[in-house]
Amino acid sequence: MSNSGPRAGGPTPRRSFTPAQKLAHLDAYQRACDDGTGGGAYLRAEGLYSSQITEWRKLRDAGILEGKKPGDKIGKPTAEQSEIGRLRRQLEVSERKLARTEAALSIMEKARLLLEDISESAEQQPWYKKP
Repeated sequence: MSNSGPRAGGPTPRRSFTPAQKLAHLDAYQRACDDGTGGGAYLRAEGLYSSQITEWRKLRDAGILEGKKPGDKIGKPTAEQSEIGRLRRQLEVSERKLARTEAALSIMEKARLLLEDISESAEQQPWYKKP
């Protein structure tokens, strides 16, 4: 057998991440998604999986990753922490919906004002006859 294969050096140890590294990866992943370079490209470059990002988001939203020192056990979120995370995500969704609704209402108001201006200017034209 040849020793030049992908596992020629033997098995590699499983990677582990500190809470600070997890938070850094979450921030970098979000920036990659926001600036258009793509989250998938970031995950491939870093050798991460989307399931890891999902799990780390849940831990972050539940407040488990903050304030942990390297080597501290993270564990699973308590029921209260899970509820806090769920409520935070729900709040984010509601805030996005509210912002979208406010933008739509603003556009509708501008359209109404524009139509009023057009209507008033049309009434002032000499060719316009009132019915």
